[in-house]
Amino acid sequence: MPPPCRTIDGIEVFVDGDGPQAVVMIHGWPDTHHLWDGTVAALQDRYRCVRFTLPGFDRLQAPRPTSLDAMTQLFAAIVDAVSPAQPVTLLLHDWGCVFGYEFAARHPGRVSRIVAVDIGDHHSADFARSLTAKAKWQIFSYQCWLAIAWMMGRHVNAALGRRMTRAMARSLRCPTPSDAIDWPMNYPYAMQWFGLAGGFRDAAPVRAPCPLLYLYGERKPFMFHSPQWLRWLQDSPGSEAHGFCGSHWVMVDQAQAFNERVRHWLGNTGE
Repeated sequence: MPPPCRTIDGIEVFVDGDGPQAVVMIHGWPDTHHLWDGTVAALQDRYRCVRFTLPGFDRLQAPRPTSLDAMTQLFAAIVDAVSPAQPVTLLLHDWGCVFGYEFAARHPGRVSRIVAVDIGDHHSADFARSLTAKAKWQIFSYQCWLAIAWMMGRHVNAALGRRMTRAMARSLRCPTPSDAIDWPMNYPYAMQWFGLAGGFRDAAPVRAPCPLLYLYGERKPFMFHSPQWLRWLQDSPGSEAHGFCGSHWVMVDQAQAFNERVRHWLGNTGE
C-alpha cells in the first residue's frame, strides 16, 4: 500500500509512519524523494517520515526553477500541513541543505533539529579559504557544466541538456538511475552561477538555530565544509559531526551505519 499522500502547491508529499514527531526529508541533485527509501524504512516505526521531490526534479512534471524565497515558502506550507502544532526535524542533503538551512534561518520556531548530510558552511569565507586551487577548479567545472546544461536544455535543445546532465551524473557516480535524471534538475546551479531566479545572494549565514547532526562522506576529492564548521559544531550543545568512509551519498553507500547514527542521535536529542 502506498504511503499517505497530499499535494501542496503541485508537489506530492508522502508520509510514512505515525509517530508524534515529523522528520521532513529534503534531497538534492540529481535525486528525488526515493533517495530516502532506506532511511524511511529505518525510522518509520518511531517517526512520521515526510518526503517529497523538489520542484523541477520530477521528470513527469514541467521544468520549474524555484527561487530561494519560493522554495522556503513551499517548505513552510509543507511543514504547516504535516505538523501544524509542533516544530519538525529536517533531514537534508546536497541542495536540500542549502534550501533547508535557509528555511530554518527564516522560520526558527518551526525547526527543532537538523540532520545535514555532506553540505556544511557552503558559502562562508572559512569554506572558501579551506579549498585548494584544485578543489576550486573542480567545483567550478562540474557546477558550471550543469548550469550550462540547464541553459542548453531550456533555451537550445532539451536532448543536449539531458545528455550533458546524465554524463556528469555518471562521472560523479550518482546512485540515481539515469532515466530519472534530466536537465531541469540543474536549476540550482544556474541560480548559483548565473543568478537565475535571484540566485542565492540573499541567503543567510549557515548557523543552525537548533541542535544539528552533520554527517559527511570522507571519500571525496574535497569536502563541502570548513574545519571551522566542524569545530563550531563540536562547541554547540547537542550538535555533532561524523564522517563516514563513503561518498557524497552516504545514506546509500553506508546505509546501515548512516541510519543507525541518525536514529541514535534523534533518540538522544528528544522524543
